[in-house]
Amino acid sequence: MASIIQVEDLTYIYNPGMPGAATALEGVSFEVEEGDFVGIIGATGSGKSTLIAHMNGLNRPTGGRILIDGKDIWADPSKIRDFRFMVGLVFQYPEYQLFEETCYKDIAFGPKNMGLSEQEIDRRVRQAARFVGLSEELLQRSPFELSGGQKRRVAVAGVMAMEPRILVLDEPAAGLDPEGRDTILSQVKEFHKKTGTTVLLVSHSMEDIARYADKVLVMAERKLAMYDTVERVFARAPELLQLGLSVPQVTKIFLKLREMGVDVPTDVYTIPYAVKALLAAKARRDAGESLILPPRTAENGKGGGAEC
Repeated sequence: MASIIQVEDLTYIYNPGMPGAATALEGVSFEVEEGDFVGIIGATGSGKSTLIAHMNGLNRPTGGRILIDGKDIWADPSKIRDFRFMVGLVFQYPEYQLFEETCYKDIAFGPKNMGLSEQEIDRRVRQAARFVGLSEELLQRSPFELSGGQKRRVAVAGVMAMEPRILVLDEPAAGLDPEGRDTILSQVKEFHKKTGTTVLLVSHSMEDIARYADKVLVMAERKLAMYDTVERVFARAPELLQLGLSVPQVTKIFLKLREMGVDVPTDVYTIPYAVKALLAAKARRDAGESLILPPRTAENGKGGGAEC
């Protein structure tokens, strides 16, 4: 499948040439295929937010370039607006950007700016509202009367209604309770599955990345540290921990079992995968195989001490 995003040797410096100049990105290169769901993780200050702000031209590269659908978005600055319709960006706490009299009008704001007909705007507003679970009644209410989670859904729907080919979300579930977080992210995943939209999701929650993403991009100290499938990235859990990142709790448990000398995989990152791995281990034990690793193959090099 063709790449819809190509990042080539991207460098970004805040206040270049000034005494307070600071490098935020340094030589970052990667490609995203159309239809991918990519989770972006990294410690605070690693460059995640700066990176995604380049996707629709909010930041202009100091060096390198960004290609969307094979076109350098800054080749002709007068056309940058076209790329901003192609790449929908949802900022952290997007509900603070709501301003219209009704939720309907807020969701319709982007499509109106695209110069669409009233009929097409109406179709997009109602479709986006369905994706995020907003009822007809809520569409006619002021967004300022809604709960925090409902406001968040209105803001996300406003970007979805533009029908971007790429949807970029910066911590869309930040500040929500667990139920609200699961609702928002499940709706984004459903949107991705039904429309084939490419999704980039920045999150501090390793569980969310493991559950929803297909690939993971890891930023560290302004550079790209890893970029691979979810399975392969979380299989490098010790390296992620060294970078100051967390890993899913279930991954930590399997790493600990491995350190204790139990022969279990270390690339476990979801509960269903954990159940499958444990059942496979039980089957091996029932067949008479030992689950104790030889001393040299235990992850900590100290050998096993567990009994299975």
